[in-house]
Amino acid sequence: MKYSFVFIFVLLFTACDYFNVKKTSSEAILKEELETFNWNNVDEYPSFTICDSVLSKVDKKACFQETITTNITDFLQKEMIVVSQDIHDTLVLEFQVSKQGMLRLLESRVDSVTLQEIPNIKELLNRSLDTLPKIYPAIKRGQQVTTEFNLPIIISVN
Repeated sequence: MKYSFVFIFVLLFTACDYFNVKKTSSEAILKEELETFNWNNVDEYPSFTICDSVLSKVDKKACFQETITTNITDFLQKEMIVVSQDIHDTLVLEFQVSKQGMLRLLESRVDSVTLQEIPNIKELLNRSLDTLPKIYPAIKRGQQVTTEFNLPIIISVN
């Protein structure tokens, strides 16, 4: 009986540590969350109304990129571009879609030959973006976010 009281007494003192609640500060929680947060992916890519029927994330991204590519290609085909030599080039365009849904061309990497043959190519690219339909921004954790992406455009003028 005496040993059982000692056992219970020791058990009570050691068991109290299991009931201690460790408090974590909001800063520690925020820091841990930011470390695990993947800044390179979004829950939903920017989109156009015509892409609403597409369900998968990958297909929505493809629809968004195809819409921009088609719009730029159609615009450039309507322009009267006169060149002295054939051009077969891939332009790499860097875009930003703001959290308000505004598309902006940040940079365009154009080959020097293409730039020499079509000196106003950058102006034409910017004008083609004005004809895009309304853009819905990307979403990350339920919030609209600004995104940047690169898009290659093949240009061929004979």
